[in-house]
Amino acid sequence: MFIASLITNPAGRPLERVAVESLRDAWGGGEAVWLNPGVAAEFDLPQVPANRWEAWAGLQALGIDLCIQPAEGRQKRMLLADMDSTMIGQECIDELADMAGVGAHVAGITARAMNGELDFEAALTERVALLKGLPEAVIAQVLAERITYTQGGRTLIATMHAFGGHAVLVSGGFTAFTTAVAAHLGFDEHRANTLLVRDGHLTGQVARPILGRAAKVAALEEITARLGLTPAEVIAVGDGANDLGMLHLAGAGVALHAKPAVAAQCDLRINHGDLTALLYLQGYAVTDFA
Repeated sequence: MFIASLITNPAGRPLERVAVESLRDAWGGGEAVWLNPGVAAEFDLPQVPANRWEAWAGLQALGIDLCIQPAEGRQKRMLLADMDSTMIGQECIDELADMAGVGAHVAGITARAMNGELDFEAALTERVALLKGLPEAVIAQVLAERITYTQGGRTLIATMHAFGGHAVLVSGGFTAFTTAVAAHLGFDEHRANTLLVRDGHLTGQVARPILGRAAKVAALEEITARLGLTPAEVIAVGDGANDLGMLHLAGAGVALHAKPAVAAQCDLRINHGDLTALLYLQGYAVTDFA
């Protein structure tokens, strides 16, 4: 048995009953269940429809995300989340680079790396080198003045905690940022790269080994083993090419507002909803939210 979920942005156009029931009827699905009226609904399916992606494309034009996944085991016990452009709205390295006067150049490299066009480690090394000499105090300034949190993040983590879940932030960015972001959102632990500092200024280098795609996969494997879980019990979320390994290994890998080349490799794509979409995908109703 499969579940088809239809989800919109809570702040956007409401999800209409006719959209849900028309698709349900066309596919011979079960009774529609409203997890949040006007925002999220779901219904059972005996199999994945052949025209799944055609229907997905049509609903995208209406601001509706359509996800289909196996019904069994969809409520997960661990969240593994990327940070930049996922749990927060920015790429931290781009913000630092802007403060250093090389913002446009670094942002271009970041975009290509996240789209899978460049080797992540080489691209990170090149970008960090351009930050050499930047005062370490700029990090706190960026956190205070430039970082915004993606809607629904605290609710996602608090609700998973309420149902016994564990939350991990794993980033190809920097511990100087994940420490603050993890504390603000309530993550249980975090992993990221470390910017090297000397005499109060960035050296233009990052500590080795660099945490990239392989390290995110390793984090999933190591933490689940420590907790006595399996990868199937994990819901992972990210937006960049360096997230694909963990998205594919996790029981549910969600491409959230992802780069097109990344989203195309994932079955679960959220382009309109916020982070609470990850709760609806697991079958939580808004009345379950912490």
